[in-house]
Amino acid sequence: MMAPLPSGEEAAQAMRLALAEAGLSPEEVDYLNAHATGTPLGDTAEALAIRLAFGEHANSLPVSGTKGLYGHALGASGAIEVAITALALDRGWVPPTANLEDPDPECPLAYVPANGRDATIDTAMTNSFGFGGINASLTVKRW
Repeated sequence: MMAPLPSGEEAAQAMRLALAEAGLSPEEVDYLNAHATGTPLGDTAEALAIRLAFGEHANSLPVSGTKGLYGHALGASGAIEVAITALALDRGWVPPTANLEDPDPECPLAYVPANGRDATIDTAMTNSFGFGGINASLTVKRW
């Protein structure tokens, strides 16, 4: 039997801790690379967690899920996504959420559409969530 996915509050706590350890306020984050596996249960919990951790800033925080670009690489997903997030800072470009055509109203966030967009990104966060509450949120900042 598999352990349950993290709740919205549990996942929000990993994001809050990452922000606190980095000495950042939610408003300082310019982009969030979501775990975003494309499952109704997981994506709804993550969207709730983002809203809990970022408050009003979640309304304008660009969020994308990049697994649609390369697939779910299981344990390697976190490494791939931190590389994508670092490239976003370097290139000044927010990657898209591939194949997202009709966002779920249960997941109201500022998703980045199909082609991505140029943006100044000084600070970003990437989420990696696993079964049983094994969650990680990592912040990266422009050097």
